[in-house]
Amino acid sequence: MKHNEFTVNKYDRRQFISRSLKAGVSIASACALGYGFYDPDGPKSLSETPEVRPFPDFSVAGTKDRICMVKEGDRTKALGLAVEAMGGVESYIRKGDRVLLKVNAAFASPPILSATTHPLLVAEMTRLCFKAGAREVVVTDNPINDPKTCFSLTGIGKAAEDAGAWVMLPREVLFKPTTVPGAALIRNWPVFSEPFRGIDKVIGIAPVKDHHRSGASMSLKNWYGLLGGRRNIFHQKIHDIIMELSMMIRPTLVILDGTTTMVTNGPTGGSLSDLKTTNTLIVSTDPVAADACGAALLGKSVQDLPYIVKAEAAGAGKADYRSLDFKSL
Repeated sequence: MKHNEFTVNKYDRRQFISRSLKAGVSIASACALGYGFYDPDGPKSLSETPEVRPFPDFSVAGTKDRICMVKEGDRTKALGLAVEAMGGVESYIRKGDRVLLKVNAAFASPPILSATTHPLLVAEMTRLCFKAGAREVVVTDNPINDPKTCFSLTGIGKAAEDAGAWVMLPREVLFKPTTVPGAALIRNWPVFSEPFRGIDKVIGIAPVKDHHRSGASMSLKNWYGLLGGRRNIFHQKIHDIIMELSMMIRPTLVILDGTTTMVTNGPTGGSLSDLKTTNTLIVSTDPVAADACGAALLGKSVQDLPYIVKAEAAGAGKADYRSLDFKSL
């Protein structure tokens, strides 16, 4: 039987803490309890030498510059329509692939508040991957709140398990010090990179949200969940860190959920009054284009979101999404 970290993680944590205490390494045990919030000045506890861009390019040849926007209130139906319009799931997922779904599970929040990835999209994308012949689907994130609680209350954990995916929760050993070439911030920094080991395709699934620092939280901001350490220090350079994350990850697809958009009090929200029904789902091979398209759901332009401009300048994609192979359904 395949082990699922969503199910067994409580045991893993207890075992890890016990071993750490026996070894007398109190700092390591504290980090384990914190699920990856490590001291960035101490990466030698994770690895002796930093890795340089441990992520390969997960994009698929011949699918560049594709984007589809679907106006539809049913998330499951919208995702199917978008993927089919972009060539079908078989254009991206091949038989035997190991697929990673990077969700936004940052907060212990129910799906109705739209602060996290909706479980229906996790379930449907998992189903589509298996339909295309995927060997395995892994669902992961490094939440701000307690990971197991977040995956439970958001409904993501159960949705993933029920669809046959494996939920991988963050643990210290899954973070590796990482340096992104040309980056000023992601240098010898602990990154949640181990879930990507042996992965063939990566799909980001994120909601459209207001964000009090970056102006918006969408496809590109979703990669922020891969950072460990005291990542809150990057808040002062939020647009730069999102740009560097766009340099680090080249996904197969991104799914941007604007079915219900959090237009105020983001990224956490907490009230239905923060939400607006926009009935839009965006799927793209270009995360910069996806965010540029999604900005309108927040009543914003690309110029209102400097991280999009910076990511485009870094070569991560194109902000002029209508210049791509753009389909609107």
